[in-house]
Amino acid sequence: MNDLVKKTEPTQVQKQQKFRKDMGLFEKALSSLPGAKFGDAGAPLKHTFVPGAYIREITMPAGLILTSKIHKVEHPYFVLRGKCEVVTEEGKVLIEAPYWGITKAGTKRALHIIEETVWCTVHSNPSNTQDLKEIEKDVIANSFVDLQKFKVLKDSEKHSGIYGNTK
Repeated sequence: MNDLVKKTEPTQVQKQQKFRKDMGLFEKALSSLPGAKFGDAGAPLKHTFVPGAYIREITMPAGLILTSKIHKVEHPYFVLRGKCEVVTEEGKVLIEAPYWGITKAGTKRALHIIEETVWCTVHSNPSNTQDLKEIEKDVIANSFVDLQKFKVLKDSEKHSGIYGNTK
């Protein structure tokens, strides 16, 4: 009888929902520890601006455990120095410099810094603003709910020319 019951693998959406719930529980547990850090708190940042782009460099000390912010848009990243364990919806990986990759829209990470790590990201900055709060509004979501609203807005903008008024 038990052979007739098929075990089904969780869907991608179910995996995503579980990861996001687990990340929230992890952050809650982490926040109860003395000296807990979130996002870029407690790590030196360097900001560089060039026409059309913003480059952000963070130096994270060995032993730091932190979670990243939620990324709204896809962008490249580069690990210039160090070693860290990184957990995302896609699983756990060990990253050791030199390394580069692409952060997908919707990514949130948990990181354990094994050796002091210098992590650099490059973001589109078409308005050439140097106002970090404005840049963060463009590239960071405050929550997964905000991320979903952003995706819906972007999708509607993509299709507005197709389905708009065609006199």
